[in-house]
Amino acid sequence: MGTKPELLLKDIAYKQIKKGILEEAHQPGTILSEKQLVESLSMSKTPIKSAVERLEAEGFVVVSSKRGIIIQDISIDRINDIYNLRIALETFNCEQIYNKISEAEIKYLDDNLKAAEGYIKELNVNKFAELDHEFHLIICEIAGNKEIKNILLNYNEHLYRITLKHLNKEPERMYKFHDDHVKLLNQLRNHDRECVTSMKIHLEDSKKILFQ
Repeated sequence: MGTKPELLLKDIAYKQIKKGILEEAHQPGTILSEKQLVESLSMSKTPIKSAVERLEAEGFVVVSSKRGIIIQDISIDRINDIYNLRIALETFNCEQIYNKISEAEIKYLDDNLKAAEGYIKELNVNKFAELDHEFHLIICEIAGNKEIKNILLNYNEHLYRITLKHLNKEPERMYKFHDDHVKLLNQLRNHDRECVTSMKIHLEDSKKILFQ
């Protein structure tokens, strides 16, 4: 019984610190101290230390005994590698589903796009970015390959962070991302194999935008 509150606190600390990183309240290169986090989150050192260790393992921070907790950026090479991997896996997903996707699955994707439209109108980049990545994960879910899903989920939060960073700079990019998704959905609805090419172009274009 005594360990349960501590387990909950370390999860809360992890989520709160990571939220600050993803939404760039903690900018890359920022140095945080354990004391700062203890005070801002109103917790003891133990759950903070556990949360930071987890974030370090996931590549969000680096802990230096001399400097403190350093917020990590994502290197250009790593972004390039992640997107090339996505192109290979997500075009494969489209290849697997285009000729057998069901009406119920089409509706699931359509509901995602309708919700995203509302957030575009509100210029809510945080919620739009969540739905943008959810659209890709829905396609992965429909394809049914658990290993591919696990790989994409492993990178999902880093990709969300990258997307947020660029949408905050240029919110109008939401329109381009959304239009690409609408095109993909229409091709899937028509069981058109061109969705494979569209997915490749969509991800290649997204990668190019990130490097501009």
